[in-house]
Amino acid sequence: MNRHDSPDRRHTAAWCGGWLLAAGWAGAFPLLSGLGPHRTWGTCAAVGYLLAALATLLPTRRGRPLSIALALTGAVAVPLLALVLTGRGQSEVGVIERSGALLLHTGTPYLAEPRTVAEYTPYLPGMALLGLPRALLDGLPLGGLSLGGLPFARVAGDARLWCAAAFLACLLRSAPAGRRTALAAPTTPPLDPRTALAALTASPVVALPLCVSGVDLPMTGLCWLALTLAARRRPALAGLALAAACSLKWTAWPAVAVVTALLAATAGRRPALRAAAVAVGGTALLVLPGALRSPGPMLHQVFAFPTGRGDLPTPAASPLPGRLLADLGPPGWYAAVGLLLLAAAALAVSLLTHPPRHPAAASDRLALGLALAFLLAPAGRFGYLALPVLLVLLARVLPPTALPASAAFPAPSPSPIPSPAASPAPSPTPNRGPTRPWAAHSSSPTTSRPAKAASKPSSTPWPPGCPTPTSWSTPPPNRAPIGTTPLSPSR
Repeated sequence: MNRHDSPDRRHTAAWCGGWLLAAGWAGAFPLLSGLGPHRTWGTCAAVGYLLAALATLLPTRRGRPLSIALALTGAVAVPLLALVLTGRGQSEVGVIERSGALLLHTGTPYLAEPRTVAEYTPYLPGMALLGLPRALLDGLPLGGLSLGGLPFARVAGDARLWCAAAFLACLLRSAPAGRRTALAAPTTPPLDPRTALAALTASPVVALPLCVSGVDLPMTGLCWLALTLAARRRPALAGLALAAACSLKWTAWPAVAVVTALLAATAGRRPALRAAAVAVGGTALLVLPGALRSPGPMLHQVFAFPTGRGDLPTPAASPLPGRLLADLGPPGWYAAVGLLLLAAAALAVSLLTHPPRHPAAASDRLALGLALAFLLAPAGRFGYLALPVLLVLLARVLPPTALPASAAFPAPSPSPIPSPAASPAPSPTPNRGPTRPWAAHSSSPTTSRPAKAASKPSSTPWPPGCPTPTSWSTPPPNRAPIGTTPLSPSR
């Protein structure tokens, strides 16, 4: 492609290349993955992405919307419906639905004595709320049969759909209205936020977790919503979003520090403290009931098991640096934890010395912290890195509307000083001279205090070119004094 190509052609080539890259990524899953749900998604998504790439080459304006629709159909709708109807998915789906049933019947989402890895619940109590629809539908009788056995109930109660609904609701709430997004070129019609959101949902970074598990999407959406609310100077609402995210997974807790630093740098210390207090208090209200009811199982399943210190080995065993260190024995495990703490301390220092002043910078800082945490954790998966990648993409695809920093700290404005140069220009009246403003009416214009002050000559020099001022207490020429009847034109 040479420099003489039109911007529309270059933009079309970019969309086509993006869909082809996504097709190559999805096509690798049927060949390399050992998980059935991943192979199913890869097969369907690769076809959808290839059709989307072909649709971008159509010589019509509908080529791009058609490509997004084809990508959504092949990468989201078809594999999600197939996996939901057949009851297949990652183990996280069953864990969320079981925790919802346990919360409904026992008041705690944790089993007292789990015997297998599938019986562990490595999430905080807030995640069980996404499994309540399945528990409620399974408990409703219908003609002597359980409503949960019907196909509609199986689809409506699937935890993946509720995770996706929470994620999309957060993104729609945070999307700017009527703004050009980063996916649109300056010479092309603006890409509205809903179209950009559809394209992002069809991308592999969202479509794959949405179809096979969906467990990280609600936390990501809530963290992004908290960042956008902080950018709009809404500390209380940002704190509530953080509380909801922190009650799902403890990996969302670093977002509290990032949002607090963003508010402190752009809105002041008091809004930052308000957001932090609401986040901590709301998280405590959502987590403490489950922690007080079953403190041992929660500590063992939520904190010890994901870090490789549980009775059973965690399935998160990707060859990341922290995992490789932990495999060396107890000294390696402590070394990985030490490096993780050093990374957390370095992130905290960076927030104090160089706080983010824009939502995109805050999102990048949070993504960097999470990426370091996943890389250095004693147990982790490559799939965890999709979360920081998604945060970086959200900052580019759906840039939030940030208020200027001066709006939070307005400079004190000096008291206005009357200046003839700033007064409105007099409108000329035929045969009467320029009309000047009158002082307030008083019973004795020449002896009243405002009239005396106005009649004193001003010591301020007038700018050159301005007419010589006249006293406001002196009536203008050809004007009748106050209290007299002006002459009519006929007289």
